[in-house]
Amino acid sequence: MNGPLNSLKVIEFSGLGPGPLAGQLLADLGADVITIDRKSADTDPTEINRRNKRSIALNLKSTEGLIIVKKIINNSDVLIEGFRPGVMERLGFTNKKVLKINPSLVYGRMTGWGQDGPNSYEAGHDLNYIGLSGALWYASHPETPPFTPPALVGDVGGGALYLVIGILSALLSTKESKKGTVIDAAIVDGSAHMMNLFMSLQNTGMFSTERGGSLLDGPPWSRCYKTSDGLWMSVQCLEPKFYQEFLEKMGLSEHPLFQNQLNTENWPEMIITLEAMFLEKSLAEWVNEFDHSDACVGPVLDPISSMKDPHLSHRETWVEKDGLIQASPSPRFGKKSNQKIGKVPERGEHMQEILSEISNEKL
Repeated sequence: MNGPLNSLKVIEFSGLGPGPLAGQLLADLGADVITIDRKSADTDPTEINRRNKRSIALNLKSTEGLIIVKKIINNSDVLIEGFRPGVMERLGFTNKKVLKINPSLVYGRMTGWGQDGPNSYEAGHDLNYIGLSGALWYASHPETPPFTPPALVGDVGGGALYLVIGILSALLSTKESKKGTVIDAAIVDGSAHMMNLFMSLQNTGMFSTERGGSLLDGPPWSRCYKTSDGLWMSVQCLEPKFYQEFLEKMGLSEHPLFQNQLNTENWPEMIITLEAMFLEKSLAEWVNEFDHSDACVGPVLDPISSMKDPHLSHRETWVEKDGLIQASPSPRFGKKSNQKIGKVPERGEHMQEILSEISNEKL
């Protein structure tokens, strides 16, 4: 793989959720990511999070399997695991023992609740973590249940991306100190941390614990509106100059109801007015109306439709490979990125290759 991380060696314990996504992000950026798969597991060619990785299938209950893992750890820069606290310990991979095998290793541990605390050993999923952290509270409008984000706020944002931030930060520190470290990446922590932009509104008069009453959680000019053909347009013209352009496009520049953007008393009636207006035209008509404007209005597209959008098509943001639509590696480096999408490996596909590489490793 080409990319800025092509000298990085990562060992990832195969699993579900944000851990494999973090490994995929590193692999997309060029890292050599070896996935430790279970011998009994079947290959699923639709697991996009396995792309660009290599696979070795082992029995981790056997002495031979554990010795091989230790040799790979000794030959790696990063270890990623996403099990509940205690699972790696039962395999013999405590923080202390792992860093004894490889004193300069970055040990990235991904969980929902964290490595300690009253909930740390409980089961949970994305919605549970962001529900407790406060990140779910503002998701949806007043008098409606908070909707379920598609694992983006918790598993992806508060989990995988924070784990990658932790890994890259630890690698910089380890480069200087030569001492490894353990990363306790908890989705509940990361999703709460992502709320700080919103929480910075507390002393501005535009923050409320009542949903729909804050600057960023669904005012009339920051929500989605249904079109005549049953599709949706997104509107988020926060800044006054963008708001004014939006009003001009909508023919509302002189409407008294819309003159004071931040008057919360008018928001309910403003929303009703805009809902009725957006129902008058189709999605295509509204897209044409706001094309190349700074009103901050655009269509809400499904991934297949998004792939066909002129802007995303130009950037090849979505691509189809091996029959699967998937997002291209991101971020990019330079105008024309040379990061490519590799295949999803068969479980154990690189067994002999990896064994050959670690044959001289001493423990």
